[in-house]
Amino acid sequence: MATELKPIRSDTDYEKALVEVAALWGAKSGTPAGDRLDVLATLIDAYEAQHHPIDPPDPVEAIKFRMEQQGLTRKDLEQVIGTRTRVAEVLNRKRSLSIGMIRRLHQQLGISADVLIRPSRAGKAA
Repeated sequence: MATELKPIRSDTDYEKALVEVAALWGAKSGTPAGDRLDVLATLIDAYEAQHHPIDPPDPVEAIKFRMEQQGLTRKDLEQVIGTRTRVAEVLNRKRSLSIGMIRRLHQQLGISADVLIRPSRAGKAA
């Protein structure tokens, strides 16, 4: 029979929970195994959020990702960011995004403003 469910408090508890989830994977919802899988997944999610948080993406990487998703070119960004030179400066991390650029990128490309206001990781633009 399965052991009693307890909070995940250590990396050892976490590893054991991952092994059990792998064994339970595919269990039907509403069954005892499916219920246990749901509870374990919730416990694992809470532990990961506290101990292994994922940083939001870098603003320039978010812009490049959205460009790739939507098939946009640097020229397409000119209406959002400014001149060809300004687009190059932003994408090459030589210039920070202005409030206006952030607003337009958020409105026109749907990139989260929370992501765009973060400093770029690979360089401190002036």
